[in-house]
Amino acid sequence: MNETTTTYDKSWASNRFFYGILIFLALHFYLSINTDLAEFTQHKDINIPTWYFYIVLVVDALVLLSLVLIAMWKKIGVYAFPIFMVAHFLIHNYFLSTFLYSDVSVLFFFVGLGLLAIIPRWNTFK
Repeated sequence: MNETTTTYDKSWASNRFFYGILIFLALHFYLSINTDLAEFTQHKDINIPTWYFYIVLVVDALVLLSLVLIAMWKKIGVYAFPIFMVAHFLIHNYFLSTFLYSDVSVLFFFVGLGLLAIIPRWNTFK
């Protein structure tokens, strides 16, 4: 019996929607990063400790790393992205009592659009 295995094309041309969603999520997450950087420049005026920004910027880097892992077709990125987004949201909500709509909208777009692009390709993720 001769079995043929089909390889899934992971090129840009055949997956424009998939990579476009990831770029959209990264650009929209930039709003949260911009908020973090704006707070960092004003941290002495609004009495935010410096250690807080190390935590938040590490979580920002982990969110972007999880998007890169999704683009590299890794399942761990799909699991890590919402976890780190919720962590970013909770850190802001707990320490600064700020409700970041950008985090909520990124999670909304990930569930609405991201999973629409990821679920049909789930078997090709490693």
